[in-house]
Amino acid sequence: MFPVSRSKIVFSAILAGVVTPASALGLRIADQDPFATARGNAFVATADNPSAIYYNPAGLTQLEGHQLRIGTYAIALKSQFTTPARAVFDTKSRMDFAPQFYYAYGMKDQPLAFGLGFYSPYGLALEWPNNPSFGPVYGKMAYLTLNPVAAWQVHPTLSVAAGLTLNYAELEIRQPALAAPGFPSVNRFKGEDLDAGYNLGLLWQPFKQHSFGVNYRSATTQNFTGSATTSGTGLFDGTGPANARMPLPRHVACGYSFRPTPEWNFEFNADWTEWERMNTVNFVQPVGTFPVPFNWRSSWFYEFGVTRKFEGGWRASAGYIFSENSVPDANFSPLVPDSDRHIFSVGVGRQQTRVNWDVGYQLAWGPGRTVTGNNLAFPLPANSTHADGRYTFLSHAFTAAVGFRF
Repeated sequence: MFPVSRSKIVFSAILAGVVTPASALGLRIADQDPFATARGNAFVATADNPSAIYYNPAGLTQLEGHQLRIGTYAIALKSQFTTPARAVFDTKSRMDFAPQFYYAYGMKDQPLAFGLGFYSPYGLALEWPNNPSFGPVYGKMAYLTLNPVAAWQVHPTLSVAAGLTLNYAELEIRQPALAAPGFPSVNRFKGEDLDAGYNLGLLWQPFKQHSFGVNYRSATTQNFTGSATTSGTGLFDGTGPANARMPLPRHVACGYSFRPTPEWNFEFNADWTEWERMNTVNFVQPVGTFPVPFNWRSSWFYEFGVTRKFEGGWRASAGYIFSENSVPDANFSPLVPDSDRHIFSVGVGRQQTRVNWDVGYQLAWGPGRTVTGNNLAFPLPANSTHADGRYTFLSHAFTAAVGFRF
């Protein structure tokens, strides 16, 4: 059993961040369909395939009959840390995957459509090797959402939609338990939770060449419940119950699509995430309760996309996203090495009568960010380390999906 009186001499449970930098904007995975990803996720005002369930469920009223779309998003990312003494450390190489499953049914004789989505809007993982600044750390979040929706075309030019999100998440973080360089102690927090939220959509096309879309996703809160294990200290090793209440943000995306001809589609989206909900998270473990100040800032994606259609159902797309940094220097965590990011994407696909497919490639580049004045309570409150230094980020992502109409 953990003696609470020892909490003053061991960090044990202060977690300086969560996972993962799949993109900027904290933990968010905004890429939920290869056609949309190839367009820089500028899809809110287009939303004309079953992935509209995520991007803008009001777009489902554009579909007829039964449609199924299955895909995946695979990302290989690398962050590099240069200490003030110019020692260089890279995150460990890995490939992570996020599922994409959408079913939609548009009623032929009624202005109604329904859908069911299954996807991962947050998550993936990151691991740093041992280093003199903050030691070896590992974080992983698995987050899955089941999303039934209904859409109604209230007017030939206007559709609205609403849905329920059922969200399951697992969180694991491992880091040193003692402020002793080279001492192989480990504190491991692991928890899970199931919660619910909702999403709303609106699609307005007042003219054939112009359409506007709005997508809203509610805030949720994950009450992670599980265990904390400390090993390698020789003094207070053991396992006990632990929990952490983590608020996740709401976000709103607005888009405008311009289609000068049937072959061309240009779109711009502004996508806002309310990361300021991530203020202080209390990690309750057997040695005590440890408040972790995140103090993140709300931030934006600015998304630009273009698609050109060709004969035979072929199409090609390209996109660009500028993603704002969400994490201030003082609360910067190496497990979420956020920064301003430039994200470039391309893709091709083909639409046939019964079958369609899309593939895409995405490159995300984070220019060097120098962190100063960092105040990680890591690993001991009385003997804190910091994450000061220079960070760079680069990721390559591949995404593909196949769709069926029946």
